[in-house]
Amino acid sequence: MTTDSDSVTGLFENHRPMLTGVAYRMLGRVADAEDVVQEAWLRWAAADHAEVREPRAYLVRITTRLAIDRLRQAQSRRESYVGPWLPEPIVTDFGPAAPDTAERAMLADSVSLAVLVVLESLSPLERAVFVLREAFGFPFGEIATALDRSEAAVRQLAARARRHVEEGKPRYDVDPAERRDVTERFLAAATGGDIGALMELLAPDVRLVGDSGGKAKAPLRVIESVDKVGRFLHAVAQDAVGQFEMRIDEVNGLPALVVLKDGAPDCVVQLEVRDGRVQTVNLIRNPDKLHGMAAA
Repeated sequence: MTTDSDSVTGLFENHRPMLTGVAYRMLGRVADAEDVVQEAWLRWAAADHAEVREPRAYLVRITTRLAIDRLRQAQSRRESYVGPWLPEPIVTDFGPAAPDTAERAMLADSVSLAVLVVLESLSPLERAVFVLREAFGFPFGEIATALDRSEAAVRQLAARARRHVEEGKPRYDVDPAERRDVTERFLAAATGGDIGALMELLAPDVRLVGDSGGKAKAPLRVIESVDKVGRFLHAVAQDAVGQFEMRIDEVNGLPALVVLKDGAPDCVVQLEVRDGRVQTVNLIRNPDKLHGMAAA
């Protein structure tokens, strides 16, 4: 391949969105993903490009291996994380990258909070194989080269990871239209002070998972039951009325309630819905995880 500096830079930039997507799905943090991609760029810039026959495969290999190393470090840090941990939310707009409805649904599912939470329970290698295969459709042979494993071993990792994800993620379809409708009614009931309407939207076994990292006011334990979750949300919403702006955006491929204070994101609330009722309320308030939302 050519070694012209402009061509080298341009080629990397063409692949940057994909590399960032791989790293984010591996790590669940935007800052970590960006650090990994920046390190991949430094290695790419210093490489002997005359020896690189397949630039995309080369860049994916570098990025994946760097992400695996970063993931192993992050897993040890999360053992001391204060309260429940959720992935960092990102504003998603697949645009022309996913013109097909089925392809868009696949991309949305691969970046959903529910799936990213399940991916946390995989080993770094299983997670890498799942992301490369399920989210980006890489051939097993290419994944094997990237991970320096045999193709047979990669197929086993893929089967194990897929089975684990299917067992762990919510057993209901992701319907963006239904999610948006429920999110809109949830917002209206909460801000309107109608606790009865709010309770009607919640499933009997609803759970609320709050991620603050100990850096903002949020529950440090998972709240369970319609009564406890409903009363908590009602109290929080009443305190927020008049002090915060609220809007609905597409976050991690699905509608979410974004709460802003002085124009900056203060909280992201995304609902997991089944049969028109809220099964899980994911509430992300760790300020370290909202910087990317502010930039978007």
